Amino acid sequence: MKVKIKRIDKDLPLPVYETDGSVGFDILAREDTVVEAGELAIVPSNLIVEVPREYMLIVASRSSTPRKKGLTPPHGFGIIDHDYCGPDDEIGVIVRNFTDKRSEVKRGEKIAQGVFVHIDKFQWEEVDEMTAESRGGFGSTGGYN
Repeated sequence: MKVKIKRIDKDLPLPVYETDGSVGFDILAREDTVVEAGELAIVPSNLIVEVPREYMLIVASRSSTPRKKGLTPPHGFGIIDHDYCGPDDEIGVIVRNFTDKRSEVKRGEKIAQGVFVHIDKFQWEEVDEMTAESRGGFGSTGGYN
């Protein structure tokens, strides 16, 4: 499947899947960004992506970013909808610096990864009662009660 993509800065490369087994592609920073200790920032990705209908694009942390940069998405990951692709809809990677030191992201540095996920929309069937056995609440499968 081909996906329409626009780079803001054509000097930065298109995203690539680094290996045959990669499900995610690396997202690069379009510009240098300083994230002060304990603060949030948006790192411009250089990308506007027309996500196909029935898909979403997840923007997630690379596994090495928290360790190397002290940066993590404050909400786990971002979701890019198929209709977020206008001429000014550059994907922004929201990060939080969880350290006590400033963190610097350099232009062209890998800051996140993108993963396309097929989605379905469902209709609700409201019921008065659920019949399955209760599992015990939050963390019930991990013994955290």
